[in-house]
Amino acid sequence: MKKNTRDLGRREFLQIGSYAALSVPFLSGYKRSSLQSVSKEKFMLKDPEWRNKQEGMVYRQLGRTGLMVSELVFGTERITPDNVRPLEVAIERGINYYDTAPQYGKGAAETALGKVLDTSSKREKVFLATKISPFPGLRNKLYREIFDMLPAAKKEVIQKRALQLRKECGIEKSGYFLVYWPGQPRQLDGVFLSDAMMEEYGERVETSPEFKKLIITSVEESLKRVGTDYFDVIHCPHAAASPHEINNKAINEAFLELKKQGKARFLGFSTHHGMTSLLETAIDLIYFDVVMLAYNVINYGFLDNVIKRARENNIGLIGMKAAMAVATPYDPKQVPVPEWRIRKLNQIVPGDMKLPVKAYLWALQNTDLSAVVSGITTEEMLLENLCIVGKKIELQPA
Repeated sequence: MKKNTRDLGRREFLQIGSYAALSVPFLSGYKRSSLQSVSKEKFMLKDPEWRNKQEGMVYRQLGRTGLMVSELVFGTERITPDNVRPLEVAIERGINYYDTAPQYGKGAAETALGKVLDTSSKREKVFLATKISPFPGLRNKLYREIFDMLPAAKKEVIQKRALQLRKECGIEKSGYFLVYWPGQPRQLDGVFLSDAMMEEYGERVETSPEFKKLIITSVEESLKRVGTDYFDVIHCPHAAASPHEINNKAINEAFLELKKQGKARFLGFSTHHGMTSLLETAIDLIYFDVVMLAYNVINYGFLDNVIKRARENNIGLIGMKAAMAVATPYDPKQVPVPEWRIRKLNQIVPGDMKLPVKAYLWALQNTDLSAVVSGITTEEMLLENLCIVGKKIELQPA
């Protein structure tokens, strides 16, 4: 029997353990109990809920939500109201989960979904997920406003602490942190600065009523663009990068209010960085139903163990950025893809398939994932990706 690439050697295992430990920032000031006063019984698996079940599509249960989602889910980041044919074909072929966000095309992706799902019967064929894109920016803004008022000597202390957190989190470790879009590392500067300030200023920022107001406003605006009464999943934050971001009580408070109003059913968050500590925090917090995380042939070794734990706690897991580890839609000068990554994927999944298709196929071999999201822009791309559905392969040694 051939060796499975997820069987790690002792050296790699110890190295991964060290990086995972580094991914949790050490802060001794502002704290809030991560375990909520809520019964775990409320978060047991629900009965399966089916939508748009089609011959030829394979479905997996999205954790405790009970949603039976297609293995391949549709990422709408580059879909516009002038390019909705891929959405229509996807529905015809049994894809029943659509991921969007107000940030995608400044609302254009949500508007495109509304154009296709223009009747209640069409809406009820699919599961819709959107995100609270401005949440991390608000947190960083509130801390930055305090920072800008501080004396120079105090600013220097905080900046040194932020730099220390940046180094400790493993961002510079090869294979642990991947750049998926231009300027991504710089965008994390605000997160490190905010985390560095929590010890002294967290009580002023993290309890701000602006967070709850922003979440509710964002959801209501997304509902209008899509033209629907509710979302099946709300991801808050969009692109979480710190455990402290998801450990904000306003998130669950706003979600419960939206759920009571019938505007949201399940709560999740998406993340590209610091995913080990974020998943651990989500397990402790209990109330996150879904996590959407960057997962690919390069970073899986850091994540498989905690992914298994999350699955055991009935959290639904959707892999993203599987293809972007080996192929970028951006200028390769801004987001380079090293040749060794491509060689690694080709060794593990040999054959003539395109790199993105191989990447999705590889990710779906992990049965702890409920689905993998594919950013689709054309009907041709959609049909190419659909060939991996239900396909089982034996992964080769890298």
